[in-house]
Amino acid sequence: MKHLNITVKGTVQGVMYRKATKAVADQLGVRGFVKNEPNGDVYIEAEADNTIMEMFIDWCNEGPEDAEVTSIETHEGELKNYRNFEVVKKRL
Repeated sequence: MKHLNITVKGTVQGVMYRKATKAVADQLGVRGFVKNEPNGDVYIEAEADNTIMEMFIDWCNEGPEDAEVTSIETHEGELKNYRNFEVVKKRL
């Protein structure tokens, strides 16, 4: 298992990015959360094994149909053992 902090940049708010991310995460078995940032980015914390994480990152680079992802940044972090994947509606 690995933990990644992922920042997605581009046109990623107002295009159902968080909802679609949750659907893909649930399908793949990724755990963590996704939320909008005030600067227009989307921030994701994800935990999965390497193979699943690669598929998830590939999807994050594309996003849902109306998204225009310009770049993503990933940083490995400490495992937090999330139980599921959630959409965070407001700032933590």
